[in-house]
Amino acid sequence: MAKQAQQRVGLLQGTLDMLILRTLLYGPAHGHQIGKHIQRTTNEFLQMQHGSLYPALHRLEKRGWVSAKWEAAPDRNREFKYYRLTGKGRKQLVVEESQWKQMSDAVARVMWPAAEES
Repeated sequence: MAKQAQQRVGLLQGTLDMLILRTLLYGPAHGHQIGKHIQRTTNEFLQMQHGSLYPALHRLEKRGWVSAKWEAAPDRNREFKYYRLTGKGRKQLVVEESQWKQMSDAVARVMWPAAEES
């Protein structure tokens, strides 16, 4: 049972990582912007909680998939930590997308099997 829980956490973390990396393809963003982008583009289906988003951003930074730098926001008088996709992160995104496609295709085959050919 513990192994199943670890695999589920790994799948959820991997999915969140992929969504963050994909979001950063559009350019640098701070955590709140990343969370809002994911929320908006999923029609509010995915709600980004700070307790998930920021640990994921730190994990990606530690792996070298994103870089981070404190910068002044263009329209505000304060600094935000902006995250940028690295070359290593771009390569990882390709891997993550490929694995996601394989998994979603496999699940789809079980959920909606093709009509048997005669």
